[in-house]
Amino acid sequence: MSKELITKSVEELAPLIAKRDVSSLELTKAVLDHAESLNETVNAYISFTRKQAEETAQQADNEIASGNYRGMYHGIPMAIKDNLYFKNEVTTMASKIHQDFVPDFDATIISKLREAGVVFTGKLNMHEYAWGITTNNPHFGACRNPWNLEKIPGGSSGGSGAAIAADMCVATLGTDTAGSIRIPSSACGIVGLKPTHGRVSKYGCFPLSWSLDHIGPMTKTVKDAAGLLEIIAGYDKNDPTSVKAPVGNYTEKLKGDVKNIVIGVNEEYFFKNVDYEVEKLVRAGIQSLVDQGAKVEEVSIPSLKYAEYAEMITILTEAATIHHPNLLKRPEDFGADIRLLFELGEIPSAVDYLQAQQLRRQIKLDFQKALEKVDVLIAPTLPIIAPNIGDDYADLNGAKVDLIDHIIRFTGPGNLTGLPALTVPCGLKNGMPVGLQIMGAAMNEETVLNVGYAYEKTNPLQGKKPELVSSLQK
Repeated sequence: MSKELITKSVEELAPLIAKRDVSSLELTKAVLDHAESLNETVNAYISFTRKQAEETAQQADNEIASGNYRGMYHGIPMAIKDNLYFKNEVTTMASKIHQDFVPDFDATIISKLREAGVVFTGKLNMHEYAWGITTNNPHFGACRNPWNLEKIPGGSSGGSGAAIAADMCVATLGTDTAGSIRIPSSACGIVGLKPTHGRVSKYGCFPLSWSLDHIGPMTKTVKDAAGLLEIIAGYDKNDPTSVKAPVGNYTEKLKGDVKNIVIGVNEEYFFKNVDYEVEKLVRAGIQSLVDQGAKVEEVSIPSLKYAEYAEMITILTEAATIHHPNLLKRPEDFGADIRLLFELGEIPSAVDYLQAQQLRRQIKLDFQKALEKVDVLIAPTLPIIAPNIGDDYADLNGAKVDLIDHIIRFTGPGNLTGLPALTVPCGLKNGMPVGLQIMGAAMNEETVLNVGYAYEKTNPLQGKKPELVSSLQK
């Protein structure tokens, strides 16, 4: 039973726990046994917290037995990316400099998850300081993609993506500055949601780029993501970027009805220089929504041609500012890849930065105009398939292209604009997952999730899982 349990989604497990057909403790032990046995291979976890997890799970079982069921995530085992603060627990940011850092408070979202009755199983591997897309970490080791252990899981939330794909936790969160939720979610064949900027508090999350950072769900299903967003969303006075906006009942609004929904397609940017098979799978995904009653309209977003420049200038300069003191005092303690990025971030001038913000404003306006005509925009999440660990280049239709430039090409605009963006699996190429990205208007996660839910019902992966996991569960 335990092998079958760990493969289930939150939406499948929650009713079993609520009715006490399955105990949180039984589930937690099964997930941890599996995760610990697999971690040497996948390296998704930096640390495990078995003792606390089993105590919390037992507490959840006691509460549920006494009639105090808190909701969908009560008793659900979640591991968390290691840049989110846990009070009195080491939070490393997957770095050498912060390897012994112990926060004296919980991140706001951790407090919210505790209130929801979540069971924390440990801290997940990530690209150092969240500044990278491979999770090839020099301090804690490379995280591996469960679909192919030679491949990157994406980043920076690579441990989060790998852990969900390999059933090493039931749900988790990622942080996203240029695509760090959506890149690993796409590469690992799971669901990833970057909410609207300001929808979820970032208080207690170590920053990479103040104006681009987001936190959001990484889960097995769209409904799991919707349920998690209900818990973590909401205004927080401790976060200056937090927005006062009502939190929706996202799970109840998942009807999967896309009749008369208008899908925007931008050919000139989001379907240019894309892997042929990726493009084919994404267009087939759009057609499956059309088959359910959706309509398609081509949209123009002229300023997108400046998106990569605006994204890189913003993230480079803001990240370099955050890490400037340590770059001066102990540069040798950074991984070589991110040290180079921090040094590059010292080069742009104030003029460069402010020009990037003007371009960003125009990109935002152009997206708003496009989304007045359509309900959502659909595109590939990534234009390429995840490359091998250690490669600086990716294959794009037989040509070698720079990995970092191309892997964030379709995700970065979501951070520049702050608009909600969801990735859902849409098939496999050579055994590796492909993601379909759905973007919507600000604070309209409801529509984005509903379109994702409608697409998910077509079962694009046909129940396939990484062979690594399937063989263990036979």
